[in-house]
Amino acid sequence: MAGAFVSTVDSLPQTPTPRRGNSEFTELAQRIQESGLLRRRYGYYWTKLLLVPVTFAVCIWVFVQIGDTWWQLATAAVFAVLFTQTAFLGHDAAHRQIFQSGRWNDWTTLVLGNLFVGLSYGWWQHKHTRHHANPNKQGSDPDIELPVIAFTPEQVDRRRGPLASWLMAHQGAFFFPILLLEGLSLHASGVRRVFSGEPLKRRAVEIAFLAIRIGGFVTLTFLVLSPGVAAAFLGVQLGLFGFYMGSSFAPNHKGMPLVPKSMKLDFLRRQVMMSRNIRGSRVIDVAMGGLNYQIEHHLFPSMPRPHLRRAAPIVAAYCRDRDVPYLETGLFESYGIVLRYINHVGLGERDPFECPLAAQRQAI
Repeated sequence: MAGAFVSTVDSLPQTPTPRRGNSEFTELAQRIQESGLLRRRYGYYWTKLLLVPVTFAVCIWVFVQIGDTWWQLATAAVFAVLFTQTAFLGHDAAHRQIFQSGRWNDWTTLVLGNLFVGLSYGWWQHKHTRHHANPNKQGSDPDIELPVIAFTPEQVDRRRGPLASWLMAHQGAFFFPILLLEGLSLHASGVRRVFSGEPLKRRAVEIAFLAIRIGGFVTLTFLVLSPGVAAAFLGVQLGLFGFYMGSSFAPNHKGMPLVPKSMKLDFLRRQVMMSRNIRGSRVIDVAMGGLNYQIEHHLFPSMPRPHLRRAAPIVAAYCRDRDVPYLETGLFESYGIVLRYINHVGLGERDPFECPLAAQRQAI
């Protein structure tokens, strides 16, 4: 039964797990299923899906009406939020949260991700599948293998030289400023993927959608704005988009225990102990696109976003009864943990396996 709830995308590998941990997750999955939290929320999602083209049309109309003025930098911020919120909706579709049909979810993700946001679904699927299968596992999770920030002592050792050492020692100070480049990096990674020789479903569709979105948006910007204002507009939009995206994903796993290549964990512990929830109101739920319930999302990736809040206390109580660490912090507290963690790694600390909060919880 567990396999029915584990799968994130079609290519997600199934990892053998010890019998005890597997049976524990199966019991939890049965409770979640009986609570009705895995049922589809068509009304919720159709409302959002219909709002996407309407909101884009309104924003583009306002952009054109305002014309060539530096006030368009405020419009750039609005577009950054709009693109990020649309990306969150595409993330839901990619995880099969919206429709029962995998084909409908795939095409929804292609339209939202490639055509409206300018991100490649094929690139995201390849990367995100590996992350969900082995979160924070060294050598397996691409989210801890970044070219700029080091998350493990081994990564620090590979980046030698006076300049690299200085940058690693101060990487905590650079973390959030670097996120301003994340938007450009996301677009570039997607374009590289669709033009690479690696296998990719619907390559022609992805290329066409990305060309329309990226080329069309840049062309519109320079048609409406003078070159200097247009360049500033695109810089602000890309910077804030990347910052918003990165700030939403950073609290989820960074600073949580790292899993050595040789360590095997059952599915329940592998997903719960390497993830962190962010507590807060429904404003946080909307702002982070449901990613603040990272534990529940990793356990039940196809669970519709509006059900995550109700699932959290069930999962927390279940983990507490079985002595499985379940970590939840405030948003800014999580950022502090992330920054302290990457600073410790950059300064050469050799055992970053536990974040401070995890060690504190285990001592209680």
